[in-house]
Amino acid sequence: MKYMETIPDKYFDLVIADPPYSDPNKDKIGRGKSVCRIGGQWAKKYGEKIKVWDVSPSEDFFKQLFRISKNQIIWGGNYYNLPPTRCFVVWRKLTISDKFSMAMAEYAWTSFQSNAKVFEFAPQGNKDRFHPTQKPVMLYKWLLEHYAKKGDKIFDPMMGSGSSRIAAYSMGYDYYGCELDKDYFEAADKRFQKECNGIYYTPKGIVKQLSLF
Repeated sequence: MKYMETIPDKYFDLVIADPPYSDPNKDKIGRGKSVCRIGGQWAKKYGEKIKVWDVSPSEDFFKQLFRISKNQIIWGGNYYNLPPTRCFVVWRKLTISDKFSMAMAEYAWTSFQSNAKVFEFAPQGNKDRFHPTQKPVMLYKWLLEHYAKKGDKIFDPMMGSGSSRIAAYSMGYDYYGCELDKDYFEAADKRFQKECNGIYYTPKGIVKQLSLF
């Protein structure tokens, strides 16, 4: 919030946000509530961290988000009081059956005036997973391919595992991101250094070496 307050109106071309939200089965939907909504191994491993981390954003958060950006993609948009949209995105998680505890799909609200779309891709495996809601890099690459254009400035206000950062950097976009949790940020930065290693691909597929700073 402090960072967004310093940003001029419509500065970012696209925001891709994945805000936390309450679980309707455990609590009433409402911003500002802290809920541990992830069970099994994640609750055992991260328990108290999740309770602190999973706090729904305030109305002011969304006001700032819309003020500083031209277009928005907001995961879990069905949990928030957002305007109607015809261009929603569904991520269908391949390999997830209807008998598994994880949701088979996730919904993203978008500000675009086009047809709804579905992206099918398996969720992040547990081997390289360190964040409870870690999304695959390919999902963010797909979003950028469909909803961003060359020269766009991309902003993620809740970086989490850093998948959006890796996707944007590897495709040559200007990227800005925020993450409150120091442990998650350091883990995401380590992942970024490992996966990008100073290389990104231009829209024409040309590989360039960059020094990371």
